[in-house]
Amino acid sequence: MRVPQVKSVCIHGAPDSVLKGFLTIVVNIIDRTLRTVEAERAMSISVMTPGGRWRKQNPSVQMAGLAAILLLAAVVGVALVVRFVDAERDREIRAWQAKLGIVADSRLRDVETWNEQQFAVLTGLAENASLQLYLTELAVAADRGSAAEAERSEVGYLRNLLVVTADGSGFAGRFSGPDVNANVNRVGLSGLALLNRDGRVIAATPTMPPIEGELYRFVADAPPGQRRLLDLHLGVAGTPTMAFLAPIFAVQGDRQVSDQVGTVVGVREVGDDLFSLLEQPGTVQQSLETILVRRNGAAIEYLSPLLDGKPPLRRTMAADTPELAAGFAVTSPGGFAMARDYRDREVLVTARKLMTAPWTLFTKVDGEEALADSDNRLDRLLWILLLSIALVTAGMIAVWRHGTSRRASEAAARYREAMHLLEQQRDFLTLLTDSQPNAIYILDDQSRFSFANAAAADQFECAADDMKGKTLTSVMGPAAAKVYQPLNEATLRDNTPRSAVHTLTGEETADGRDRIIQTLHVPLPRSDDIERAVLVIEENITEAITERVRRERTLKSLVRTLLTVIDKRDPHAADHSSRVARVAHAIAEEMGEDDVMAETASIAGSLLNVGKILVPTDVLTKNETLSAEELTRIRDGINASADLLEGLEFDGPVVDTLRQAQERWDGTGPGGRTGADILITSRIVAAANAFVALVSPRAHRDRHDFDAAIEIMLGQVGASLDRSVVAALVNHLDNRGGREEWAEFLDAA
Repeated sequence: MRVPQVKSVCIHGAPDSVLKGFLTIVVNIIDRTLRTVEAERAMSISVMTPGGRWRKQNPSVQMAGLAAILLLAAVVGVALVVRFVDAERDREIRAWQAKLGIVADSRLRDVETWNEQQFAVLTGLAENASLQLYLTELAVAADRGSAAEAERSEVGYLRNLLVVTADGSGFAGRFSGPDVNANVNRVGLSGLALLNRDGRVIAATPTMPPIEGELYRFVADAPPGQRRLLDLHLGVAGTPTMAFLAPIFAVQGDRQVSDQVGTVVGVREVGDDLFSLLEQPGTVQQSLETILVRRNGAAIEYLSPLLDGKPPLRRTMAADTPELAAGFAVTSPGGFAMARDYRDREVLVTARKLMTAPWTLFTKVDGEEALADSDNRLDRLLWILLLSIALVTAGMIAVWRHGTSRRASEAAARYREAMHLLEQQRDFLTLLTDSQPNAIYILDDQSRFSFANAAAADQFECAADDMKGKTLTSVMGPAAAKVYQPLNEATLRDNTPRSAVHTLTGEETADGRDRIIQTLHVPLPRSDDIERAVLVIEENITEAITERVRRERTLKSLVRTLLTVIDKRDPHAADHSSRVARVAHAIAEEMGEDDVMAETASIAGSLLNVGKILVPTDVLTKNETLSAEELTRIRDGINASADLLEGLEFDGPVVDTLRQAQERWDGTGPGGRTGADILITSRIVAAANAFVALVSPRAHRDRHDFDAAIEIMLGQVGASLDRSVVAALVNHLDNRGGREEWAEFLDAA
């Protein structure tokens, strides 16, 4: 089913006579069918063959039929049970999504806090006033060429400051190699160092590694004025190591790059102080694990210890490994999925992206462990439900066998006869509706299909019998249901037929063509057996709308041709008609008129001067003041516009608008109409014509600007012009951008 889009217009009222007659037949058949079913239930029917003998029933056939029905019911029941179990398992998986999300968020918060704490240690040193003052003096001395003299006893103080800070923050380290009294080169593994702005070490803790190799590149490449992190790597001793860097700014500086006088660098081994934060307190799942990973080219590196005993930074897997949990985590942080972990086990996984480091944190749990309880519970439920179905089936068979008496057989015969009559009426209804080219179907008050003709089945690409009992959403899709359902509900609520128009684009139709569909929603009578229902009929009105569009296009082409002819005969009024049309349309919209009346005002304004083709050219192009007789001929030409257009079909009262265009508000016009008796479109065209004439140059005068034209028109309010129309024109000029929109009106001719 392709979904109708774009617009839906509700039209209250009865359908046209032909469609109404057809609906009456359909409603009567439905009503009669419902009454027949009710009557057949209330009375006994004797069914005899044409030979006058009682028709006997075949118990074997009945038994086979009942067995088939029971088998079908059992199959449907099992399918529903399995579907229910699957739904429950999906619900359990969604619950785990929430649980894993909570764990991942809490672990992410702790890891982010740990990283910020490391930077906080360096920031605390960088903002130490004594340290800033010393490095500032050192920088000034270097500029004067006396840096060596500036390095005095403060170095010892700074070294002690670094040692105390390292001991209390985790940056205190150890040496690699054996601790023996021999000439052995031992290298520090962690520590803090203070560098001047040239990158030279001023002071450092005893276990600070030498700034060389990767650590040197880390310091040298650091952007000035910014803190930086050297990601997890295996240090000299083969242990996970990180480095942090923070700039030091001059005392009383503005923290600009030019104010940086040095750098503080911290290197530390990373162990349980970080990795223990990945363990969720209170967890009971043995396989629950939170892991840090990062992308390195085409590989995924595992940064934290793993449950299988693998130490940090010792496992790498290809990023394109199918269904790899770590691969999903890196590419879809914030997502949730079922994947396979580094042990090739199926796991539930959710991931988060860190802000303070180029890491991805993901939490996973084995699917077998997470869903074990729910799977066992659902298995028990499945067996209970299947056993219940079996017991119900056995009970139904026992009841049927107990009721196989002559009276039951006679009752079955009566109901069979009733069903035969019902089937005849149903077949007649189907034949009647299938002969119609339009899709016809019935929906109950729960938006479920109870009937559909062949055209509806073809449209929805579903067998008519298969549609019965299905909801509007399952057959048409949720988007279409949102369009149709409010109309059906309103029809049932006030028991009033409704019509609506829906536009379908080529992407929404099977043949790729645009269509316009009109739907009719009719309430059906309610009975004791059937709830309220709505009869829906869909009609393809594309050709009618297309013809209307073609006619409107032809009409607009005719209008443009007439305007061209008028402009050629009266060069002083070139573009006058098109400008009147624009102003008239804007005034109509400003006054809240509907689309038809706004278009009527626009067309009438553009055709106002069609009658000028009957006026001699020398009169139209005369550069002197016109005589009374010449003015009369021009006015008569305008009046002739309506006569020339008589007989053309317009959506609105275009011809009547032209006939009344020269009427005056005070009743002194040629027809004697006054006030509101004059068509609103005529009053709008009169004001638009006056406005365009005033702001346009003429042979005997220059043009007026907008303000002068409005002043003149306000003086004519109550005499020739309607106050509300002039007010709408003023509002459009001043508040709707009219001055900018019509600025070319004031261009020199």
